[in-house]
Amino acid sequence: MTSSTAPGLTRFNTAEEGEARAALHEVCASTAWADQLLGRRPYADAAALFTASDAAMAELGEADLAEAMAGHPPIGRPKPGDPTSSREQRGMSGASEELKAEMLELNLAYQEKFGHVFLICATGLSGDQMRDALRDRIDNTPERERENVRTELVKINRIRLTRLAQGA
Repeated sequence: MTSSTAPGLTRFNTAEEGEARAALHEVCASTAWADQLLGRRPYADAAALFTASDAAMAELGEADLAEAMAGHPPIGRPKPGDPTSSREQRGMSGASEELKAEMLELNLAYQEKFGHVFLICATGLSGDQMRDALRDRIDNTPERERENVRTELVKINRIRLTRLAQGA
């Protein structure tokens, strides 16, 4: 670890396990993922943290993926009082009532088919882009969609880990 290590990463590397676990839970709800990252501390830099996160995500089984997904609210309905989901879903905040209603309908159909919320890295996407992605993915097989979810979780985790490492 060098003196140029981001302040948040330094705090994470030196935090008591319970505090570090709580910080990771804010990033991803998977216990198995958090266990992997905790076991590999300390991290020299954010890139090393990302590499460990990506490797841990690749190893998650179905139950672990389900646990990770359970930490994410449906698109268009961020958790009340949760600045992270509100920030990430900002693209839906100005959506028309028509688009919000369509997203609700599509989310319900997706959840009925796959048994979990539609998961997408919503940061930087407009409501229309999220809807179009949902329309595209709803016809996937469960196996293909599970891999899409894993890919989206990797993106979301990287964004959230960046904030953790920076101390934001």
